[in-house]
Amino acid sequence: MNYFSSDFKLGILGGGQLGKMLLFDTRKFDIQTYVLDPSDEAPCKIACDKFFKGDLMNFETVYNFGKLVDVLTFEIELVNLEALVKLEEEGLKVYPSPKTLKLIQNKGIQKDFYTKHAIPTANYKRFGNLKSVVVAILDSKLKLPFVWKCTEFGYDGNGVKVIRQISDLDNLANVECIAEEMVPFKNELAVIVCRNLSGEIKTYPVVEMEFHPEANQVEYVICPARIDEKVAEKAREIALSVSEKFNHVGLLAVEMFQTEDDEILVNEVAPRPHNSGHYSIEASYTSQFENHLRAILNLPLGNTASKVAGIMVNLSGAEGYSGDVVYENIEKILGWNGVTPHIYGKKQTRPFRKMGHVTIVNQDIKEARRIAEDVKNTIRVISNKLNN
Repeated sequence: MNYFSSDFKLGILGGGQLGKMLLFDTRKFDIQTYVLDPSDEAPCKIACDKFFKGDLMNFETVYNFGKLVDVLTFEIELVNLEALVKLEEEGLKVYPSPKTLKLIQNKGIQKDFYTKHAIPTANYKRFGNLKSVVVAILDSKLKLPFVWKCTEFGYDGNGVKVIRQISDLDNLANVECIAEEMVPFKNELAVIVCRNLSGEIKTYPVVEMEFHPEANQVEYVICPARIDEKVAEKAREIALSVSEKFNHVGLLAVEMFQTEDDEILVNEVAPRPHNSGHYSIEASYTSQFENHLRAILNLPLGNTASKVAGIMVNLSGAEGYSGDVVYENIEKILGWNGVTPHIYGKKQTRPFRKMGHVTIVNQDIKEARRIAEDVKNTIRVISNKLNN
């Protein structure tokens, strides 16, 4: 099929920042793109060929959108699975496949999948609702502390909480969830695996992630991870094993823990471009977004190696501010060598909302990390309206 400068249409479910960055590469290759998103202010709207407003969880909306395109992909897992299954049955190419998404969309099912396939992961228990968790604690069947995770609809640290005492469960959603054993770890790592329909497969280098202590949200992504090469090789091998078991097409971001004794445990996965791969736009020979596009169109995969050390700094909404966004001091960093800001196009900020990121590239990773700290301390994502 001729994808370039033709009548071919690529559909993207979700119009957020991941889709917007993917559209940079579809525009580079002159590939027609249709986007479906529930918001009139979706970041993708500025860059796609046609934009459709609609509910991603509505069967008819997703199904009818799928009938307009030749290949369908997604930048968010929270989409109507039944519509994707029907579209695939009718011959539409959907990547990653709904079979893969079904195993990942629910974190309880995802954890069961790891257990079934002997993929190392933290011990856990599944619960139908919050009340069952409380009963298990009172009956001494669940030990504190543990990590509570809702099985569906969590994102960017939402739906995850460390439970140290029973009162920490107050005000949590009464939904299906898992209680995961807390793992003493040295580092949180990630490996992005790219696989096309022909089975060609490549991994990006292991990255290290530093998290905000309160928001449970990534603040820095560091590539390459500052770990022993034997540990890095083990992480890549496990990521490749996870990819093989899921049999995905496209990108699979595998988040992992490096324990105190250098074991690797899989935390969770995402079948799409991922925050841990944003550094690749500037630091890699082929960005994660271009390789996702290559993979779902069954084109040869690009070189995943890094040209230079890269660190990504997330730009999140500052605490205490909600309303029309203002990027304070962004002009200051524009004069710094190797520093590139990416603004996602969200008009409204709120505390901890992802509003953009900044990539720092440098031959010396220590210097890149120092500059990243300066970037973090210079830019604030605020609003003219203070929260009361």
